[in-house]
Amino acid sequence: MTRTARIYASVPPNEAQRARFEAFLKKKYGEDIALEFHESSLFPGGFRLEVGAEIYDWSVNGRFRQLRDTLTQVADEEGSIIPLMKETLGSWTPAALAEEVGSVRSVGDGIAVADGLAHAEYGEILLFPGGVRGMVQTLDKDGVGCILFGDDAAVEEDATVRRTKKRAGMPVGEKFLGRVVNALGDPIDGKGAVKAEGYRPIEAPAPAIIDRQPVNRPLETGLLAIDSMFPIGRGQRELIIGDRQTGKTAIAVDTILNQKGKGVICIYVAIGQKASSVARLVETLRSRGALDYCIVVNASAGESASMQYIAPYAGCAMGEYFMERGKDVLIVYDDLSKHAVAYRALSLLLGRSPGREAYPGDVFYLHSRLLERAAHLSEARGGGSMTALPIVETQGGDVSAYIPTNIISITDGQIFLESSLFFAGQRPAVNVGLSVSRVGGAAQTQAVKKAAGAIRLDLAQYREIEVFTQFASDLDDATRRQLVYGQGLMRLLRQKQFHPMARHAQVITLVAALRHAMQNIPPEQISAFREEMLAWFEQNCAELCERIQKTGQLSEEDRALIEARAAEFAAQYAAGGAAQDAEGASAGDRA
Repeated sequence: MTRTARIYASVPPNEAQRARFEAFLKKKYGEDIALEFHESSLFPGGFRLEVGAEIYDWSVNGRFRQLRDTLTQVADEEGSIIPLMKETLGSWTPAALAEEVGSVRSVGDGIAVADGLAHAEYGEILLFPGGVRGMVQTLDKDGVGCILFGDDAAVEEDATVRRTKKRAGMPVGEKFLGRVVNALGDPIDGKGAVKAEGYRPIEAPAPAIIDRQPVNRPLETGLLAIDSMFPIGRGQRELIIGDRQTGKTAIAVDTILNQKGKGVICIYVAIGQKASSVARLVETLRSRGALDYCIVVNASAGESASMQYIAPYAGCAMGEYFMERGKDVLIVYDDLSKHAVAYRALSLLLGRSPGREAYPGDVFYLHSRLLERAAHLSEARGGGSMTALPIVETQGGDVSAYIPTNIISITDGQIFLESSLFFAGQRPAVNVGLSVSRVGGAAQTQAVKKAAGAIRLDLAQYREIEVFTQFASDLDDATRRQLVYGQGLMRLLRQKQFHPMARHAQVITLVAALRHAMQNIPPEQISAFREEMLAWFEQNCAELCERIQKTGQLSEEDRALIEARAAEFAAQYAAGGAAQDAEGASAGDRA
């Protein structure tokens, strides 16, 4: 069947012009195409040629739009349009470019279905009337489904939609540090525009195996319970998982605060969070001097599902910009449970078949292609790293649910926060039995590794004894000592929020505790004892503290010195407490 081309113009073409049209179409499409002329006053000073879904707009408006797109591309590639404007205008000539356009078949709930875009690609950005952008998510034989980044009320049925032939991307650069932006890279903190240094696609392949190197450098959280037992390395993916309101975000924020002065760039991605919660977190970072090395990407609960869907990929693109320049990046996804829910909403609106727990079958790929982009790059690629801390919320501690099990299988370990521990005052409420780091000691400094010793084994034994003693009334002395020792260790792992511990403080605390220097300290006084002991060490053993902090090494001489000084301080502390008790008793007798 012969294809038909339609020419729209104010006057019909003459014989010479018609011959040129036919020659152009023959060369372009390799077949004879019938020409139809339609008179129209909408294209002054030119014509409009339509061949199926492809349009050649040679009117004044069409050529002006082509010039505008050329100038925009120069601005995107060079960063500034002013120095190159004269050169671009002087060398520009209109070209016969096919512009593929379609029409909106249906729109609603942030989803649009368009007809006529036969060559649209998955992930491509489409342009709708009013400047609304959309991203292709479904390619069907009878149409293209896309998600909208903007008010879908501005898009009407039968409206024209154009291909941009560009992938969804994110502006990136150093100027974004200290700023709060949305999932499209637009600032939302009221501090004005941000000058981008580049533009990265939000979807990118993960680094290949040959481009990676082992995860062997620590990224210290400042939390004793984590750094001593579940160390995190630069380039690792460590899941933070637990029920609602068990301190998951608090762990991530403390980790960010602990990176101050360590050259680590932190990116916090808020997905489906309350705007007030994100504002409070930003103020916490600002007041503690951490916002200067942080970027906050916020797709709050009030944003559309489309914005929540692309937010973690946008944050990851920002992180990759710094990672590929040899820098270390920490990125927090808070949280991926809400991200999966947003993706489920979009998928069901797009007509995809639901599976287990109503999630579509590709929901695993949703998170795997995101988290696999965290890496420790090889020296040939600059040696940068991106460490991912995804957060997942469970219901009733059920880690066997669909989304938690998916992400557990993707990550390199998990920190499980238990509700019962949290409400008992154990904060951070880390469950030692269910938490694990698959990188382990390879990403731990020698000092912390040596000081931690068998703390996990001691705590496991304590948990067993604790369960056993619930049903026993008479305990022997050894069991009682083990119970008191375990209670002291659990108290020792408690930490105030926003107070990360320095490396030397962790080492001193662990060495003193595992040598039973705190055995005679009542459990309720452990925290106060630790604070006073660390202050005493920093005042009287400043060289030791500085040496451990800088080198990350713990020699046998230093370990022996810590044990001796800790025992000495514990004796003084106990004696002081006994004296205070005696003084209190004497005052009571006098009264």
